[in-house]
Amino acid sequence: MKTIFYIIQKEFLQVFRNKSMLPIIFVVPIVQLIILVNAATFEMKHIRISVVDLDLSSTSRKLVSKFGGSPFYQVRQTTFSYKAAEDEMKKGQVDMILQVPAGFEKKLICEGQAKVQFVINAINGQTAGLTNAYSTMILLDYNREVVMENTTPAMMAGVKNILTEYSYWYNPKLNYKTYMVPGILVLLVTIIGLLLSGMNIVREKEIGTIEQINVTPIKKIQFIAGKLIPFWIIAMFELAFGLSVGKLLFNIPMEGNLGLIFMSASVYLFVILSFGLLVSTITNTQQQSMLVSFFFMVVFILMSGLFTSIESMPQWAQNLDRLNPVMYFIRIMRMVLLKGSSFADISQHFWSLCIYAVLINSLAIRRYRKVS
Repeated sequence: MKTIFYIIQKEFLQVFRNKSMLPIIFVVPIVQLIILVNAATFEMKHIRISVVDLDLSSTSRKLVSKFGGSPFYQVRQTTFSYKAAEDEMKKGQVDMILQVPAGFEKKLICEGQAKVQFVINAINGQTAGLTNAYSTMILLDYNREVVMENTTPAMMAGVKNILTEYSYWYNPKLNYKTYMVPGILVLLVTIIGLLLSGMNIVREKEIGTIEQINVTPIKKIQFIAGKLIPFWIIAMFELAFGLSVGKLLFNIPMEGNLGLIFMSASVYLFVILSFGLLVSTITNTQQQSMLVSFFFMVVFILMSGLFTSIESMPQWAQNLDRLNPVMYFIRIMRMVLLKGSSFADISQHFWSLCIYAVLINSLAIRRYRKVS
């Protein structure tokens, strides 16, 4: 134990001696958390629309005002030419065209029905789907108002309405930041753990000190433990500090037991640090280590469910995702923090991480060669 303690002490001295690394480890992740949580959102709050109102009636103006009064829409252009509106969409100046045909009010009053047209830029399918959903809801609300206005009290006497009230579990205000903060925290802890552990041993190779260490009586397990524990402590500190920032700045709920979070994090970080150690055994320079780590990190993050739903992926991708440790920890974070899940609820993900930790660490130790 004394040998491991001295190696840990040496690693901390190296970390705090490197003045350029300190901001990267302790400041940059928090700045990234603040920026990414505010930027990484799928909420549509500024949908730019072009209005082509060929009817110019009070009814059509009321419909247009429904869109203009919504906090999700910005009326960028009002024109009588569909071609002009289409040109603006091709330039990327508007996201949707609302076209009200001539005779809209007349058909609505005389025939009881009329048509309007939504033309939506669908380059981004998810954005187009949300835009269509928002627009349809506004149109349905407008349709309800028209029906009420044209219905006499006598006709309404026998009509029974169903009042629907919505209650959203776990995120009552539908605040996207509440959903993103736990995932972004996992992302930042992963980056710190994987890159630092991966480059640490490779740095010893580059400066030539690895040969000196290899000929000492230090055992392989002592050397690896001494290398991984400092970054495990730093990453745990990053997680604790990130949770504090998330609570203070974004008021994220903490419904569950924080002890479960840190217990799971301790195993997860062991997986990530061991993975970084494995990368360091197959690379010879810090540049190679960064490139290999970046390759796996991009795959892990994009398939983790951080930005896209895992359930919407193809079945083969969902099966492959069982090898993704980031996915397990993101689910644990969201389940415990937002739902208040107990250990029984997260046990499957937790034990999967434990198995992953044993396998990846065994492989990393097997790959590491120490000549004594």
